[in-house]
Amino acid sequence: MITILGIESSCDDTSAAVIRDEILLSNIMAGQEVHSRYGGVIPELASRAHQQNIVPVVHSALQSAGVRPGEIDAIAFTRGPGLLGSLLVGVSFAKGLAISLGKPLVDVNHLQGHLLSHFIKDPLKKSGHPSFPFLALLVSGGHTQIVRVDDYLNFSIIGQTIDDAVGEAFDKCAKLLGLGYPGGPVVDRLAKSGNKKAFRFSKPVVKGLDYSFSGVKTSLLYFLRDRIKEDPAFIEKNINDICASFQQTLIDILMAKLILAVKETGINEIGLGGGVSANSALRERVVSESLARGWKYYLPEFKFTTDNAAMIAITGYYKFKKGYTASLDSVPLSRVLDNF
Repeated sequence: MITILGIESSCDDTSAAVIRDEILLSNIMAGQEVHSRYGGVIPELASRAHQQNIVPVVHSALQSAGVRPGEIDAIAFTRGPGLLGSLLVGVSFAKGLAISLGKPLVDVNHLQGHLLSHFIKDPLKKSGHPSFPFLALLVSGGHTQIVRVDDYLNFSIIGQTIDDAVGEAFDKCAKLLGLGYPGGPVVDRLAKSGNKKAFRFSKPVVKGLDYSFSGVKTSLLYFLRDRIKEDPAFIEKNINDICASFQQTLIDILMAKLILAVKETGINEIGLGGGVSANSALRERVVSESLARGWKYYLPEFKFTTDNAAMIAITGYYKFKKGYTASLDSVPLSRVLDNF
């Protein structure tokens, strides 16, 4: 029996979770409302909020799981990628706790956590998980990748964005429309009442399985500029249709490369992961394409689409089970991890 405490602090959510032999016992999160007034995450404010939240969040996770600190077998923490100041809080706390308890550390790649969230066993729900190998579409505010997953700890990126992430495109759309931050969920909500064929936006031509979203954002910017010149109230009159059409363009781009990836690899098991995997239209599209093409699809539970410690704990569980531990010399990495 292996019990893992997971700690996640890569951006603006402080989270701690306890997993015992793949079974989720607790998953506590504390958000940071302070960023909404600035239209984006302010790194310095995020790191300060993590310092305030991490002790009560970890305490609540252990208490909710009914696990005493001494019963933990290892402490898994997000090493990166993410905001350096935010990561530093989680890494430092994990090290201090490990030293005080005499427990080993396991460093986790945040992106691997999103992919392995499909394997978390929740006593309250019965849900299947992908078989190896499977293809994962990892979509978030900072990353857009197609990843081949051959084992719990064997990942290879076969396609990724060459510039901006799809989550950035959603947030840019929301900012141009004056919808606030985070913008993705608002765009998704308004799009449900809009006509996705009302407007057309340019789609990039990128070879292979790679993505590009910078041009799509520029297309929206110029589109709005020109329409507002004709009618200053254009956005107000057409906001639902704009959201629906732009969202549809992004999903078309994502799915075109995923379809190509399945064709090239012959792998027809698909997993969705990352913050944008909560988008209702994307989830519906994955389901419809899967049913039409004979794919097996796996959608993460909504609570595992955001940055959460449960996914860090499950990844730490598989690494620890294989005998992997991290050194106290481990430092947070804001961008690339060498094991992904």
